Amino acid sequence: MEAGCQSRPKGHISDTNSKIPDVETGLLQGHDGGVMFVRFSSTGTYCFTGGKDRMLKLWNPMSKVCIKTYKGHASEVNDACSSNDNSRILSGGSDKAVFLWDVASGNTISRFRGHASKINCVKFNKDSMVILSGSYDATVKFWDMRSNNHDPIMTLDDAKDSVTSIDVSEWQVVSGSVDGEVRSYDIRMGAMNSDFLKDPVTSVSFSHDKNCILASTLNSTIRLLDKQSGEMLAEYKGHKNEDYKVDSRLSHNDAYVVSGSESGEVFFWDLVQGNVKFNKKAHPTVVTSIDYHPSKPVLLTASVDGVVKVWESQIDIDGKEQDDEVILVE
Repeated sequence: MEAGCQSRPKGHISDTNSKIPDVETGLLQGHDGGVMFVRFSSTGTYCFTGGKDRMLKLWNPMSKVCIKTYKGHASEVNDACSSNDNSRILSGGSDKAVFLWDVASGNTISRFRGHASKINCVKFNKDSMVILSGSYDATVKFWDMRSNNHDPIMTLDDAKDSVTSIDVSEWQVVSGSVDGEVRSYDIRMGAMNSDFLKDPVTSVSFSHDKNCILASTLNSTIRLLDKQSGEMLAEYKGHKNEDYKVDSRLSHNDAYVVSGSESGEVFFWDLVQGNVKFNKKAHPTVVTSIDYHPSKPVLLTASVDGVVKVWESQIDIDGKEQDDEVILVE
């Protein structure tokens, strides 16, 4: 396997890589009803949650404090993403609207409408000047924040069913949809490659080195795909994912594949060997959303039980290696 995310020698896990966030260190509670997602900010300093209560919340996950609540969506908030400088938040909901928020003031900067159905996923591009949104209407739309015209500047309509997940890298976009396809787009070249995984795709993300794509499907399977060739490099099983949209992620150093489960557990697999390294009951019911800190072994898990949990490494807790987090927003 020549893909960059597979370059680690087989069977080798360094001391740094072996740190797994295995200890629950706090709760983020404040939503009235199920939490649809949890997302770290681009630096990991804070995080966002959205719920069936139509609220978007900003938290300091280390102090477990809710910093601000953003109100405006007319239905549940399904996803959010922060800009590179953490000054803006992007959110999408079942009201078919994409909201752009000013983090500090809590005010809405812009609203983008054009989807025919609920929005499942949102992303900024690399320079945070273009917004992407994926929808139940089977399209991915692009919006230019620099334009006064709020019509989409591009629409990807290759999917035959709901677009559940998207990720962005430079000029490349990957989408997963209920039609069982993982589609990779090179926007500059106008090219698209598609890999058929048969079962509905619930989560897609690039590896940190951008050479691989991690994809979850509704047959309790996660696959690691080579971005260029579409070759399946590894498969990860053991969790339950048959009915819900469940997130999967790579750890901050691409050492582990991490996923929630409909059994209420969180699972860690060794990236190369594919074996389960750690699993633990995290919530009493479905763990629908997870996110991994961009530079440390810290995990966030969210569930339909309305609770978000913070998980840290016992090694760091015992060694007092954690840094104090700074709240950037008043």
